[in-house]
Amino acid sequence: MSLLEIKKRIKIAEAKSGRSDGSTKLIAVSKVQPNERVQMILEQGHHIYGENRVQEATAKWPAFREQFDGIELHIIGPLQTNKARAAMELAQAIHTLDRIKLAHTFARLAQEMGACPDIYIQVNTGAEPQKAGVLPANADAFITEAVSLDLPVAGLMCIPPANEDPSRHFKMLNNIASRNGVNGLSMGMSGDFETAIANGATHVRVGSAIFGGRVPT
Repeated sequence: MSLLEIKKRIKIAEAKSGRSDGSTKLIAVSKVQPNERVQMILEQGHHIYGENRVQEATAKWPAFREQFDGIELHIIGPLQTNKARAAMELAQAIHTLDRIKLAHTFARLAQEMGACPDIYIQVNTGAEPQKAGVLPANADAFITEAVSLDLPVAGLMCIPPANEDPSRHFKMLNNIASRNGVNGLSMGMSGDFETAIANGATHVRVGSAIFGGRVPT
């Protein structure tokens, strides 16, 4: 599917949901994609990308930033505390704050660096033991603590269980965000981004539908 088709579907989903045109940002998930595929999408004028691994992002994006202006990079994968500084130096947003230790690391580094990317708190809406994220029952307290550390909490993020209706999880995330005064909702991927938009997504993370199947390294 082409980038143009994805963007058209986003516009249609926004209109159907009574959302304003352009209220949903498309994050093109470029993780484990060959540079030539990423280059093709960059040449089509898209500038917002998502990467899982800091090491891969560090190897890939400085060179692209020399060629293309205005690249906005989002870290969307699990983040180890020892990779936090590199992530903060490279990205404009980090979507996977999921534990207090990492929150304190971000806060300390933000003081040292004098800046901090937008932070999204990952909520494990399905309470899946194998998946990262704050449990829904703990989300309010976690958001409060992150804000108290002066972190720029821009939103929440979730990845619904693969075998469940995602709309229930998107609604849950929206409710948690609303009662905590958080505006951003990073939710929805290639197979369910239109459902996410109907439930208030401000950022959708689409990879395979844009780039094709991933190429493991």
